[in-house]
Amino acid sequence: MDLRVGDVLRISCPFTEALVTGRQQSGGEVVLKWPWWSVDPDCEWIHWNGEVAIHGDAGRGEQARGLFRTDPAPHRLTTGDMCRVGIPPTLVHVIDVAHYSPPQETGRLPRPSRLVVVLPAGLSFDSRPEEQGESFDPDDDIPLAFDLTFRPYAFLEPGDEVADKAGRAWRFDGPWDWHPFDGAEPHEPAWPLRLLTRVNATTAEVEIAVADATNSGSHQEECARWSAVARTNPPSCARPPHVYHRREFR
Repeated sequence: MDLRVGDVLRISCPFTEALVTGRQQSGGEVVLKWPWWSVDPDCEWIHWNGEVAIHGDAGRGEQARGLFRTDPAPHRLTTGDMCRVGIPPTLVHVIDVAHYSPPQETGRLPRPSRLVVVLPAGLSFDSRPEEQGESFDPDDDIPLAFDLTFRPYAFLEPGDEVADKAGRAWRFDGPWDWHPFDGAEPHEPAWPLRLLTRVNATTAEVEIAVADATNSGSHQEECARWSAVARTNPPSCARPPHVYHRREFR
């Protein structure tokens, strides 16, 4: 599935049996023999032991807790127990999409060529913390389901160049990532928009679709629609330059 920054998704993963190999009482953390992935024998600098730590303490806050859950709950599990691990249907929004060529070495297989970082609905991207969000490789063997709920500016493609109502030319790199060619303020386009170029070719049909989609409304209204679904405010800056895993690997 093609995913973008700003996408609001309902993510889920079927609950799958796993072995509890350890826990830390202080943080409500339970360590599992991960039922997915395998050790990468050709990775010489990262040696993964097949275990993943799940933060199950709700007191840590939803962002620190992560999206994976265990059944039974972590506080009811001890080393040697069998449980199930998965993600109940959860509304999230995408804060970063990274592509890697060649694929990243992580100590695990498959090696990711794409990572998508999400935050639960209700949480906003904040550039100040070093770590934020939870990352997933949509192409690995975890049976994740991503159901698109809302995509702001779905009628545009990253890299599109448009002219706005005031005649200013813009490049669209994402709903929060607009670049005016004149470098002036404001840094958001005035609707309606007229498509100038598209990397994959501009057609009359596509031009009409963009014009029709922006014939009424505004950038602010598109942001408001997103906020109503994501239950938070959109970031005021471009996509974050760095994002990190929240899940802990052993």
